[in-house]
Amino acid sequence: MSIYSENTEIGTIRETFFFNQIRLAHDIISSPVSDFLVTDRYTFEVGGKKKKQKQIQNVEQGYVVKDDIETGYGNIVPLWQFGLTY
Repeated sequence: MSIYSENTEIGTIRETFFFNQIRLAHDIISSPVSDFLVTDRYTFEVGGKKKKQKQIQNVEQGYVVKDDIETGYGNIVPLWQFGLTY
């Protein structure tokens, strides 16, 4: 049995997890080009392991947060690492 309902979108779950981890220590709002803008400086796009950098390619402080990866590289960060910020 899954902990998710049949109507729950995995993208919504990923974004909710990220938001809940970051909001405790930082100001976080929706970004005009991506999913989130943190502390009016860092732009984050949240997705699965196949998520590309297209939405943040012209953003100086842009990062892709990917689910289903173990390690990050460059401006790509595993989603699970944000669980350590709580």
